[in-house]
Amino acid sequence: MSAQVITGIVLAQVGDTASSLMGMAPIVLMFVVLYFLMIRPQMKRQKEHKALLAALAKGDEVISAGGLLGKVSKVSDSYVTVEVAELAEKPVEIIMQKSSVTAVLPKGTIKAL
Repeated sequence: MSAQVITGIVLAQVGDTASSLMGMAPIVLMFVVLYFLMIRPQMKRQKEHKALLAALAKGDEVISAGGLLGKVSKVSDSYVTVEVAELAEKPVEIIMQKSSVTAVLPKGTIKAL
């Protein structure tokens, strides 16, 4: 074989590799955009929620995922006891999972409502 034929075959192989890489570029670009627009913000929200749950303490006023407002009266590893009302001067308390707490309110918010 001549040197021109061998050079032509090598150049054709390099050209095929470059075109296949360029064909994959839009897919890679889509994954990069997906990461920055969807996955990264969701991971940030999860991290903030985990920090919120770790900082829960007795006396905090919270909102649950179901919309209940109440004052935390007891905190355990997985559950939190929330005082939601008073009946005959006795507190009405419910036990719910910590993960259902969506927000901690500033002190005195419940009385202001």
